[in-house]
Amino acid sequence: MAKRDFAQVIQEICEADPRYTADCYGFVREGLDHTLKNLKRASHGPRGHVSGQELLGGLRDYALDEFGPMSKAVLNEWGITRCEDFGEIVFNLVKFGILGKTDTDSLNDFREGFNFHDAFVKPFRPHHQDPRGSLTKLPRVPRPRKNKPGKKSSGATKE
Repeated sequence: MAKRDFAQVIQEICEADPRYTADCYGFVREGLDHTLKNLKRASHGPRGHVSGQELLGGLRDYALDEFGPMSKAVLNEWGITRCEDFGEIVFNLVKFGILGKTDTDSLNDFREGFNFHDAFVKPFRPHHQDPRGSLTKLPRVPRPRKNKPGKKSSGATKE
């Protein structure tokens, strides 16, 4: 079987399933490579195979590396708002022959992954908290003093 052009296959996928943009498919493919490279693989299990939960962790890390505090906004723009969306994208790639799967892989592997707010927003929130857990007041910046009405300033005089 001839190897198909990735961009052409993604165009076909987007026509069949318009929920997600073409960009997200490239992101998931690159995120899988990132995951495989960073995963400390034990000697057992299919070579080059990652579980849904492992892939979710890798995609989270890859998004944070690539987009930083904009991760959630970028993913949302592409139509990805929850971990199950990553599963749908992966299984579209499987259906169109880009990725493979084992008999035990399923969309359910992408449920209960992580909360997008916790994963992509919280790491970038300021950590100005006191020991009781409430936000501390920032130091007060002194304001310039104004002359009180009726008092003459030491500057220019009225003639």
